[in-house]
Amino acid sequence: MTQPATGGGDLPLTSVPTPSSSRSSAPPEVPREVIEGAVAHLAPVLPVLLDLGERFAAEGHELALVGGPVRDAFLGRVSTDLDLTTSAATDETEAILRAWGDAHWDMGREFGTIGARRGDLVVEVTTYRADAYDGQTRKPVVAFGDNLEDDLVRRDFTVNAMALRLPGLELVDPHGGMIDLAAGRLRTPSTPEVSFSDDPLRMMRAARFVAQLGLTPSPEVVAAMTEAAPTLEIVSAERVRDELTKLILAPDPVAGLRLLVDTGLAEQMLPELPALRLEIDEHHRHKDVYEHSLTVLQQAIDLESPPDGPVPGPDLVLRLAALLHDIGKPATRRFEPGGGVSFYHHDVVGAKLTAKRMRALRFDKETTKAVARLVELHLRFHGYGDGQWTDSAVRRYVTDAGPLLERLHRLTRADCTTRNQRRARRLSQAYDDLEVRIERLLEQEELGKVRPELDGHEIAEVLGIEPGPALGQAYKHLLSVRLDEGVIGKEAAAQRLREWWAERDATR
Repeated sequence: MTQPATGGGDLPLTSVPTPSSSRSSAPPEVPREVIEGAVAHLAPVLPVLLDLGERFAAEGHELALVGGPVRDAFLGRVSTDLDLTTSAATDETEAILRAWGDAHWDMGREFGTIGARRGDLVVEVTTYRADAYDGQTRKPVVAFGDNLEDDLVRRDFTVNAMALRLPGLELVDPHGGMIDLAAGRLRTPSTPEVSFSDDPLRMMRAARFVAQLGLTPSPEVVAAMTEAAPTLEIVSAERVRDELTKLILAPDPVAGLRLLVDTGLAEQMLPELPALRLEIDEHHRHKDVYEHSLTVLQQAIDLESPPDGPVPGPDLVLRLAALLHDIGKPATRRFEPGGGVSFYHHDVVGAKLTAKRMRALRFDKETTKAVARLVELHLRFHGYGDGQWTDSAVRRYVTDAGPLLERLHRLTRADCTTRNQRRARRLSQAYDDLEVRIERLLEQEELGKVRPELDGHEIAEVLGIEPGPALGQAYKHLLSVRLDEGVIGKEAAAQRLREWWAERDATR
């Protein structure tokens, strides 16, 4: 049954329900006004989409906007990624896009995908297909199809298995994606077992959509994720990393992370997270580290700054550091005499574990180094309120944090999850005081640009040495003097250098 409608000028709008492989009956029609509203959100890109649709139709091919862009249109959002699917073979698609765009590329040719750019707009057009993993390799087997409905059933979830035919603007929703979207429900077009066997990464996508869109997975989806969790191992580390990154940057990553842990998926790609679920000692003398870490993550998110601030959200480095800051605790837990529990040096151990896990997930070196450094420094502040820090200690705090200082401020504040309001207020006030001292010293001494009072040439001249390892050691010594004592003048710095050099020679 087809329902005509009008929208976008005189363009016809129709909803075309198609029998579903996962339902006993076809889903109900989508109201005309709902379709019109979605098309209205496509207004910025609609002329281009219609143009492409007419070009493919002129060559005798079908074309449809599919997946995320259609879903987002019904959510009232404009998607920047335009994914299209077509009955055209790859070579035919390439010929059309070559004539249409300013540039095109075929890096996805093996999977039937051709990309093109026209102005600032980028599209990817994929031949109808179905992907499947053989369970042994990390690469999908590609089979090309000949109709839109068969292409939609291989999609990951029903909310992404909707399409808008072009140029006619017919909504094709054979699996009830609109119903699920309205209900906030996450289901698969086929059985979840089949869907996840086609591509195990879809299980991580489920967690991401929980975090990103606030959807609730159906019991069948959760059960299948739990059963199939070990199959995630066949997916490349790079794809897992990219999906985890999208989840962490989502509006509610905590909800998605809980799903990963509850289904056992986290054991496959981030085992340090479920390992935080330590048994609480019988006297409850330490926190549930897992719940604490999720709380710290949420509080760190709340402390991210607006786009023009020092830590504009969403910030991947801060969020990862907040999530992982205590992963050294399981390895360092000790039960002390009298019933206490200690985690000595869990910051140092955690930094090493963080770097190891992020390298395994193929994160870039810069991000890995930054997150590990924050984990290493997250305890540095503790003790500040118990005894007044010297200016030297403040200088070292700033220097060691370097460009991560603003993130360290937020991580340290987020790490306070005590229910004792008096203690929480005392910690907050102590950190306020530290930040004031930092600002004062920054103004007085430009701590962000701290250098020894003698440069390399001057050090070499004072000691009568050539450039080399000894010069580097001398430079580090003077930097330490600068941090410890502040500005003492070049003559005093030169004297300290000579004394250090003499002691060095005497001990060799």
